[in-house]
Amino acid sequence: MFAKSISEISPGTSGNPAATPHRARSLATLATLIACFFALAMLLHERYGNQWLSSAYAVVETEAKAVSERVLASQPDPVAHPDAPRHAALAEFLAKRYKVSQDLTLEFVQIAHAEARKARLDPLLIMAVIGIESSFNPIAESVAGAKGLMQIIPRFHGEKLAEFGGDRAVYDPEANIRVGTRIIREYLTRTGNLGIALQMYAGALNDDNDTYTNKVFGEKQRLQRVVASFAEPAAPATPRLRVASRRTDPLFGD
Repeated sequence: MFAKSISEISPGTSGNPAATPHRARSLATLATLIACFFALAMLLHERYGNQWLSSAYAVVETEAKAVSERVLASQPDPVAHPDAPRHAALAEFLAKRYKVSQDLTLEFVQIAHAEARKARLDPLLIMAVIGIESSFNPIAESVAGAKGLMQIIPRFHGEKLAEFGGDRAVYDPEANIRVGTRIIREYLTRTGNLGIALQMYAGALNDDNDTYTNKVFGEKQRLQRVVASFAEPAAPATPRLRVASRRTDPLFGD
């Protein structure tokens, strides 16, 4: 693909990891307290008999229950990421559409959201490009040598891939999405036109029908329908983008 050769992608929702050491210390304190009460109970038993032992056990049980309740009550429930339902809906749709694992598509959705926001692009656009380019197959490879989710050609984008360990990083989903997103952002910055940037990405500037751009926009519209019932995240502050127009954009040629 010509344009791809033009030289110049969570949040975790598993809770607060710092809570684990705090919980362990609290439980250790509880265990120490119980041991102290037990030792005191044995001394009382030796001196005063079974009556004091029964009373001591009752005190231990009461205190243990009270401390346990305080320890457990102090641990807040994990807070779900606000975009989790949106991500899950997209992952389910993409898994069914492209017949891939939903666990994988969820990972790709989360990476695409993170990288698109860094690049001030629509995450659905990046996912649409992935769908058109590779059908969400992270090891896809074209006859032209384009590889991975966003079909990056390593020999033309080695400098970007070097940041992630070299050419083989093209098969790493996060590295691939990050590099592909950067390329689209660069083309968009260069042309100021999203349609042209996408045609450049596909190496199809000479396509009079803008086939690639239309495919990407069509896929993006499907994704928009999937998340229509969810609140949209705050849009990045970007200037209004023009779409491709062969009558007004000289980059298309005559």
